[in-house]
Amino acid sequence: MSMQRCAPETPLYEGALHEESALFHALADPARLRILATLARAGDELCVCDFTAGLALNQSTVSHHLKILKDAGLVVGERRGTWGFYRLAPGTRERIEVALERTLPAAVRA
Repeated sequence: MSMQRCAPETPLYEGALHEESALFHALADPARLRILATLARAGDELCVCDFTAGLALNQSTVSHHLKILKDAGLVVGERRGTWGFYRLAPGTRERIEVALERTLPAAVRA
């Protein structure tokens, strides 16, 4: 028995959005967005310890969030002794804009 439809079937977008999905996943957490926004406004790199008090999170949780942002290519970092220092990756804003445009092109916005 087939289900009655309310309208003709709409074809789904078939483009691969794997990179966009990973990028949006990395942005989908309030703490990660605050980290990214802070790094975007920083004049230089920031230490993991700079985020712990402001986010009320322990160092390992902040490091976990930074790893997700780094894996998504949004931040770059390096270890110096026991601390990690991070900055916004080059082209981060452009990557987000491209991902948004591929997902919600201007031609189809309401």
